[in-house]
Amino acid sequence: MTDKSRLSVVASNPPDRDGRKARSERSRLQIVDALFALIQDGEMEPSAASVAEQAGVGLRTVFRHFEDMDGLYREMTERLEAEILPIVMTPWQSSEWHDRLRELVARRAGIYERILPLKVASNLRRFSSPHLMNAYRRFLTMERAGLMGILPDDIKADETLLGALEMLTGFQAWRRMRQDQELSAEAAEAVILRTVEALLKDR
Repeated sequence: MTDKSRLSVVASNPPDRDGRKARSERSRLQIVDALFALIQDGEMEPSAASVAEQAGVGLRTVFRHFEDMDGLYREMTERLEAEILPIVMTPWQSSEWHDRLRELVARRAGIYERILPLKVASNLRRFSSPHLMNAYRRFLTMERAGLMGILPDDIKADETLLGALEMLTGFQAWRRMRQDQELSAEAAEAVILRTVEALLKDR
């Protein structure tokens, strides 16, 4: 590269502009991390001011990066989806459907425990947010598809049994046991597994 071409590259990407871009990206990440932290600490509907304070930035900075709180929640749900998708897509260790169902229960226990407060917080806002409602429906579709991909045809054809299994292995059952019944994560997983096995004892 000639000295002239080097000067051209530097001119098109001046260090101060690159520095501003990096600082802006760090600030954006801090804001999203702040939302995560507040919700995980039990604040289910944090305000923009609370997020700004937690992130150590001004309120104007929050809205410079995100048009509104819905945009911030959108970023949160996208990050969660990106985090859990590789877990969901991990190949099953077993080839037998009973064992795969046990794997599914264990896998979902880990996922649900990770996302519990964040999912509850987004569910509180989904009725006023088309994006969060769409994310909620995508999650339900993913749950159902994961279960249907394991079960044999005779169980999928049994509407009552399928409905019971879908409800039992879904997020809402986990939320109820962990929050309403105040079971430990280990106890909640044991309840699900025991009930699943009871439902399928003759299968």
